[in-house]
Amino acid sequence: MIVSGSASQALAAALARELEEPLAAVDYDRFPDGELLAAAPGVAEADPVPERAVIVASTVSSDAHLEVLQLQDAVREAGVKEVVTVLPYMGYARQDRAFEDGHPVSARAIARAISTGADRVLTVDPHEEAVCEFFEPTATAVEAAGRLAEPLPENLADPVFLSPDAGAIGLAETVREAYGAGETDYFEKTRHSGTEVEILPSDVDVAGRDVVVVDDIIATGSTMSEAVGVLRERDVGRVFVTCVHPLLARDAVTKLSRAGVEAIYGTDTIERGVETVSVAPVLAAHL
Repeated sequence: MIVSGSASQALAAALARELEEPLAAVDYDRFPDGELLAAAPGVAEADPVPERAVIVASTVSSDAHLEVLQLQDAVREAGVKEVVTVLPYMGYARQDRAFEDGHPVSARAIARAISTGADRVLTVDPHEEAVCEFFEPTATAVEAAGRLAEPLPENLADPVFLSPDAGAIGLAETVREAYGAGETDYFEKTRHSGTEVEILPSDVDVAGRDVVVVDDIIATGSTMSEAVGVLRERDVGRVFVTCVHPLLARDAVTKLSRAGVEAIYGTDTIERGVETVSVAPVLAAHL
């Protein structure tokens, strides 16, 4: 049975269809004192109670983290024997080390808490796969970047797939391979001061060519929009932005649109107002 967190309802429904498993009725409430309640009455009322519950919940906020813990406990209370927790987007995953003395390793703290209620954990394309080792047992990282090729136009002109830096070139290569044509490159970032950063494509000529910028997460869109501006100065053709996790905080969509981005494509690990492709099939393959 599939159990959805409040931030992942569309993906949970898609996964239920993919697996041909029932989607549980869930309740989300908040008490007058501000405390949350996430419950799964659909699991408790099932006859018989399922052997396995798959909780699908992107932890896009602190409240969403608490929902995961409550839903894990709720399905255990209902008598479920195996709890699989799917974190399509794992919040705090970028805090994978202590930045200063006395700072927490927040990703580790989150992972330890979730591990207490789960028999298995899956997460989609974490920013650093090493965070999976913070879970007990180790979480499974599910690769979904290849799905980003699906919504791209079929008629891209001599396309170039660009990653935000050399370390993420694998993402661009994955999307290019799934698309079936083009070449890959990455942006080079040169810091001239505490506030001035120069962003340039490393080698490739983009004049007249369509470019697909590939990233794992787009947060505020500031760096991405600056990079697109550089491409415009080099007479690029169309520019498309793709990301696994479209966090798109504040005015990110506006920034990218003003920079001249033709379209923004993401997956449904985070439910935002951009064109999406579902990660349900790749998750289903691991379930």
